[in-house]
Amino acid sequence: MLRDAIARQEFLITAEVAPPRGSDPAPMLRQAAGLVGRVHGVNLTDSSRAVMGMSPLVASFLLQQHLGLDAICQLACRDRNRIALQADLLGAAALGIHTILALTGDPVKAGDSPDAKAVFELESVRLLRLIGHLNQGQDSNGKPLAEGGTHFLAGAAVDPQSSSWSGLQRRFEQKVLAGAQFFQSQLITDFEKLDKFMSQIASPSGKPILAGIFLLKSAKNAQFINKYVPGVQIPESTIARLAQAANPLDEGITIAAEQIQSARQLCHGIHLMAVKAEHLMPQILDRAGIAPLGHPAPTPAPEPNTAHSSAPH
Repeated sequence: MLRDAIARQEFLITAEVAPPRGSDPAPMLRQAAGLVGRVHGVNLTDSSRAVMGMSPLVASFLLQQHLGLDAICQLACRDRNRIALQADLLGAAALGIHTILALTGDPVKAGDSPDAKAVFELESVRLLRLIGHLNQGQDSNGKPLAEGGTHFLAGAAVDPQSSSWSGLQRRFEQKVLAGAQFFQSQLITDFEKLDKFMSQIASPSGKPILAGIFLLKSAKNAQFINKYVPGVQIPESTIARLAQAANPLDEGITIAAEQIQSARQLCHGIHLMAVKAEHLMPQILDRAGIAPLGHPAPTPAPEPNTAHSSAPH
């Protein structure tokens, strides 16, 4: 489990799987099956990019039930008020889902239903505080829960490549104070910025940081991300490398593996993303030299409080 791996200060490996846009979970489970024994947890997204998908709560339960993987249920504030958020959290606890990634959520206009009504009564920091209240046995009004507190491990997102350094530091510190126990980053392309973030902002917190690693399938795929994913800029050198490759997908796997090797020198783990190609994640880990869980790894994970060398959302 992710909680235990954090306590052991292992190099953390998580991966992301999107719930289906229908009622049949079989394709999702097939994509995730190869992750058994390879990752400490699997994120189930919450209608990412404001495009409807199966409830991450249900998808998380199915993943744990059928594959025995530790689910990281993403919970976004975009579509729920505090009543619904608490209801889903209590339901998650009842189903044995105890790891939550607290998110504000992508704006509705980014998705395919731009005229839908957004909620956003809370945002990620306030959601983390709400989870803290539930863990202490209280609802958002301070009233006691019937059967005592929950036992959630709460995580949060972070963008080390943010254009606002002061804003990045402020939000990170707010999330730590609100109870975030681990952080998964957005897609990382600038590892110098990640190094700077680790040494100047993250290290004093002692919280594990997982670098976002994204499988680029082609030059066209990279250009699409640059155009439509805010805050991400795939370097032109990477796009050219994909364009010139005889097998762009295989080259993308190699690039992702190289990025994992870079991340191992800087932070405490990785978060793998391979949209519609989740079955390739084990191959990426193999190429990066990441052994299956329980097998000796080539190098140890850095300590959460280890100082990092400085280098030039």
